Amino acid sequence: MATTRQAHTVWEGNLTQGTGTVTFDSSGIGDHAVSWPSRAEQANGRTSPEELIAAAHSSCFSMALSHGLAQAGNAPTRLTTRAEVTFQPGTGITGIHLTVDGEVPGIGEAEFVKAAEDAKENCPVSQALAGTTITLTAKLG
Repeated sequence: MATTRQAHTVWEGNLTQGTGTVTFDSSGIGDHAVSWPSRAEQANGRTSPEELIAAAHSSCFSMALSHGLAQAGNAPTRLTTRAEVTFQPGTGITGIHLTVDGEVPGIGEAEFVKAAEDAKENCPVSQALAGTTITLTAKLG
């Protein structure tokens, strides 16, 4: 069964001095301020499209890796994933780096890295971002 999730943004003003509010409609988890300076300079308590992509990618990747490991008989105890989305004004998103630290009983480093590479290639968010260079650092903790 397909699912659809929704969010919306209300933007006021021009690009560089305007501000907006992103609302997570499906989950109801709240409103988050967004602005050009939070995107191109310092966050200053506001989010950006790139931070939202990082959140989506880190969670999707973690789910895909957890599933792959469990399917292979080594369910993880814990996965901690960081996604770093690099934005260059005038160019756009220039890359994403995923870093995952795993606690996975009964698995070696090489097997963990292989599973992480598979999750990086096959999680739905990675596939949606296929035009972007995605790199990975994976290690057992």
